Amino acid sequence: MLKVELFGVKFENPVWTASGTFGFGLEYAPYVDLNKVGAVCVKGLSIEPREGNEPPRIWETPCGMLNAIGLQNPGVKYFVEKVLPELQNYKCRVIANIYGSTVEEYVAVAKELKGVSGVHAIELNISCPNVKKGGLAFGVDPVEAGKLTEAVKKNSDKPVIVKLSPNVTDITEIAKAVESAGADAVSAINTLLGMAIDIYKRKPKIKNRFGGLSGPAIKPVAVRMVYQVAKAVKIPVIGIGGISTWEDAVEFFLAGASAVQVGTANFYNPKAVEEIVSGLEKYLKEMGYSHISELVGDLKEE
Repeated sequence: MLKVELFGVKFENPVWTASGTFGFGLEYAPYVDLNKVGAVCVKGLSIEPREGNEPPRIWETPCGMLNAIGLQNPGVKYFVEKVLPELQNYKCRVIANIYGSTVEEYVAVAKELKGVSGVHAIELNISCPNVKKGGLAFGVDPVEAGKLTEAVKKNSDKPVIVKLSPNVTDITEIAKAVESAGADAVSAINTLLGMAIDIYKRKPKIKNRFGGLSGPAIKPVAVRMVYQVAKAVKIPVIGIGGISTWEDAVEFFLAGASAVQVGTANFYNPKAVEEIVSGLEKYLKEMGYSHISELVGDLKEE
């Protein structure tokens, strides 16, 4: 009922964890049955280890959180050598989220993952600043997003998912550009850019000034964007943004998502994915669906 095949990869279910919210997966193993997680999208990997931004870099908001972690990670080689072998003991698929400051850095990470068994797909974080274009994020320019996607595809033997930024005028233009460049799927959305201020210190609450807003607050925006993207492209759309319950997940499937990723909810409810999987199974039976694919885009618009 929940088993799916997307871009040539078979998944036990379409409920995955979002990058940056579930570590490398192993950190949650004492609390979650990783065999019940469709896929673990690991924290963003760079070609060299990265310490991230100075604290404070997380701030709780009324309906979510702001974060400016700065993509802290031990580097792709450490992941392949030290982490991946342990992850392969579980049935969950592994999706490597990668990033860089230049096209060349993204390509370098993709090459490190080429031929590596146990990594089932690559997710491109295109919300990173392109240092060769004055710091403008790859994800806000259809041309640059397309060039990056094409370069990674040429240097990878994995399906490539492009994670779209919501901080754009028209997200469908970026989606269509990366589809034309060879993307196998898109995931939407990444965090919305936000800010919080300490009114007594009269300073930003995040050292980096701005942070990515995630959690329930962004769900309506995410559902809308997934709906628009699903109408604009033919490749699978993976829905992300404020999903904490099975009811939330159903909204994304109806909007056109073929799979979903759970993010911020993992911080306060480690069993969120398991609960969503269980809830989806009950909902499908109750509503008369024989398979999750029948739910995708089954929105009554009249």
